[in-house]
Amino acid sequence: MELVDLHVHSNASDGTCSPTEVVSLAQQKGLCAIALTDHDTVDGVAEALLAAKGSSLTVIPGTELSCTFEGKEIHILGLFLNLEDSAFLEELSRLRKIRDKRNQEMLSRFLADGISITREDLCLENPNTVITRAHFAHALVSLGYAKDMDSAFKKYLQYGGRYCMPKKEISYQHAMEILTKNHAVPILAHPLQYKLDRPKLLELLATLKELGLVGLECYHSSNNEYESRILKEMADSYGLLPSGGSDFHGENKPHISIGSGRGGLRISKLLLDDLRAKATNI
Repeated sequence: MELVDLHVHSNASDGTCSPTEVVSLAQQKGLCAIALTDHDTVDGVAEALLAAKGSSLTVIPGTELSCTFEGKEIHILGLFLNLEDSAFLEELSRLRKIRDKRNQEMLSRFLADGISITREDLCLENPNTVITRAHFAHALVSLGYAKDMDSAFKKYLQYGGRYCMPKKEISYQHAMEILTKNHAVPILAHPLQYKLDRPKLLELLATLKELGLVGLECYHSSNNEYESRILKEMADSYGLLPSGGSDFHGENKPHISIGSGRGGLRISKLLLDDLRAKATNI
C-alpha cells in the first residue's frame, strides 16, 4: 500500500527540520506524498518542491490556519494551494502581522512577570520563521523556566491563559474564506484536540461544511483506532472526505515520526486521490 502524510511541519513555522530535511525524511520512509502545512505560511513550500524534484515523492502545497470558533482556537488545513494567488499571499502576510503583534504582547506579559525572552530566543535556526507556541516552549526550556516542552505548555502556554491570548482577530469564517477563494481543499485538523463535546463538535462540522469544508482529519498521531473510527463516521455523515497526517514537527515533537506518527499511523494514498479529485472540481 502506498502511504502519504498530509500534515507535516518544517522550520518555516514550528518544526525543527528544514523543508529539504523534511523531504529527505519522507523519502527515507518510502512515502509517495506529503503535504507541507506550516502555520499561516507557505514560505517552506518552494524549497520542499525543489528538494523533491525528479524524485518519486510528491509535495502538496499546504498551510495550517489558526482561527477561533466561539472563543476556542481551531486549526484548518488548506491543501493544493494556488501559490500564484497574490490575494491569498497578501492575506497570509496580514495573518503574519496579527501573529507577530500577539507574540509581542506575549513577550511583554512574560517580561512583566520577570521572565525575559527575546525574539532571538524564539527564532532558533530560522530568523524568518512564523513563531508559534512551540517556539515559546522551546525558549522557556532553554532559559530554564521549564524542565521540558510539555511542562512549558502546561504551565505557561495554555490557550486563553495569561501568556497565550486567543487570536480574536481571525475568525473561522475568515479562515474558510481565505482558503475557498484560493480554491484550496479545506480540512479541519485534529478535531479531538479542541476538547469539544460531541454536540458542539458536530455543530462545528455543520457550520464549516456550509462554508466549504471538504475534509476531516480522521487519522492523526493523537488518535487511537476507536477515535479515528468515530471521526470517520462523522465525516461520512456530513459528506466530508477523510484525511490524515502525523503532524510531524521534528524535535519539537520527538515522539512523532513523519508518516507513522507514534508508530501505528498508516495513511493510504487512496485518501489523497479522493482529495485531489475534489480539488480539481473546486
